[in-house]
Amino acid sequence: MRHQRWRSLRGCGSAYQTGEIRVPGTFRSLVSLVTLSTAMACLLLTQTSFACEDDPVMNGLGNTTYTGIEDEPVTLSSGHWEGTPYTQNSASRPRVGLLKDMYLTGDLDADGQEETVAILWQSSAGTGSYTYLAVMKPRDDEFENISTALVGDRVKLRDGRIDSGVIYLDVLQAGDDDPMCCPTQLATRSWAMTGTQLEESEIEVTGILSLDVLEGSDWRLSRLDGEQAMIEDAEVTLSFADGQISGKSACNRYSADISEQDKPGEMRIGPTMGTRMACPDHLMELESLYLKALGQVTSFSFHAGQLVLNGLNDDGKPFSMFFVSVGSGPRIEL
Repeated sequence: MRHQRWRSLRGCGSAYQTGEIRVPGTFRSLVSLVTLSTAMACLLLTQTSFACEDDPVMNGLGNTTYTGIEDEPVTLSSGHWEGTPYTQNSASRPRVGLLKDMYLTGDLDADGQEETVAILWQSSAGTGSYTYLAVMKPRDDEFENISTALVGDRVKLRDGRIDSGVIYLDVLQAGDDDPMCCPTQLATRSWAMTGTQLEESEIEVTGILSLDVLEGSDWRLSRLDGEQAMIEDAEVTLSFADGQISGKSACNRYSADISEQDKPGEMRIGPTMGTRMACPDHLMELESLYLKALGQVTSFSFHAGQLVLNGLNDDGKPFSMFFVSVGSGPRIEL
């Protein structure tokens, strides 16, 4: 039986329940920030603190102790932990954090009780960012970390599931000839419990990053930049088919040609064509910013099951747009 749990990027609020996925409600307070990414942010909503009253699992995972990452156990507070600086007066120090966008649930040890699999990152003085899986056993109102396994350095998560007691992650990772900064290898990774240890099976390499992996997929914009969530009444969608993208750009329908560039993951989006309906001013402004951003996209990647489009704005500053899949999960019934 497949179980998958995604934390909504729209933040905390009342949760709607489906068979496998809960989608919390949206934010309600506007943020005003002062470039392309800055103008976008003026239309977005503030992100609440990590501790969400209606999400006890995320709260529990974000305020508990983990082993197998640092030399000593680390206890997260609101999803983060920082160690002492490596040298006196240095800003470099070990850091560990909970990946807030995703966790998995399923029975991993055949005891009839579901475990929760948290996903954490760890960074130190270098440029690496290491991903870990942590199996958590519920104990009364808390979690106990019973096993931890390293996934790898700068591994991008495309999808995750638990099936018949096995954890599966579809990932984008560095191949033999890839620099660690720029992974291009698609793979499926799997882990299973052997006693109290989480052990990985042989890695299944499934291909190289290309636009083919997006063919036939449908997405919904969740963040225009950074940690900022979409405004409540806006709908921006993105579909890939036959060398084109199409969707709704907050008000109108649009389409554009897409093409791959020299390196895996690099892409170009051509001029957009669309309908010409009129909508409220805030939607028209969002639409204008979104369509302009599409024309500035230079590459794509993944993060915790989300599609990420990266680009450079008019000032040469990088920005990223985050999209959640709307084609693979169960139907959301409110």
